[in-house]
Amino acid sequence: MSSKVQKIAYKPVGLLLGIGAGAIAGFVFKEIWKVASGDDDAPNATDEDRGWGEIIAAAALQGAIFAVVKAMVDRGGATGVKKLTGDWPD
Repeated sequence: MSSKVQKIAYKPVGLLLGIGAGAIAGFVFKEIWKVASGDDDAPNATDEDRGWGEIIAAAALQGAIFAVVKAMVDRGGATGVKKLTGDWPD
């Protein structure tokens, strides 16, 4: 399969993996936030009753979790494609 066709063929796979990664990351963040803060809900940036420190900590934790989960899912997807096709997706 040509490189251009592989790129096009991998796009929907990558998109679905990204959606899945977002869902997994959201779940993981909520569970970690519950344990870390003892609160069932993470603060929203516009929540008047929450301080800057809590808002920034929640955002940093959420961003870090999302980045790690996305990297793991992307790498796993690329590895799976390599095993199936013999070529690494670009």
